[in-house]
Amino acid sequence: MEIGLSTTLHTSFEEAVQRTRAALADQGFGVLTEIDMRATLEAKLGEKIEDYLILGACNPSLAHRAVGVDRRIGLLLPCNVVVRRDLDSDTAVVVEAMNPQVMVQVTEEQALEPVAEEATARLRAALESLDSGEN
Repeated sequence: MEIGLSTTLHTSFEEAVQRTRAALADQGFGVLTEIDMRATLEAKLGEKIEDYLILGACNPSLAHRAVGVDRRIGLLLPCNVVVRRDLDSDTAVVVEAMNPQVMVQVTEEQALEPVAEEATARLRAALESLDSGEN
């Protein structure tokens, strides 16, 4: 099983972030947290990396259903979506989302499968809309 779902955009980093936020919103996800890894690592460690943003995305309905099955699932929420500049290309930005099926594997709770399936479908739809240029 892949740990994440992924697509690559050929646009500016800022445009990729904006389009990713819109695609997530279209699928019912809000962004609860945002971690700018580039700025954080430079400020805390003096280390420089490429543009790298972690968005903590949450679909409240799916989160409610998942927590109803297993209260510990909050340890795996929100769904992280990473927007990062591709180190191998000056023009590419990679957008990756955590594969919700990981929740089922980690917890071994089969009752989470329907929630993970819907979350996967929604995240995949968001990434596919980025591929098609809808956002």
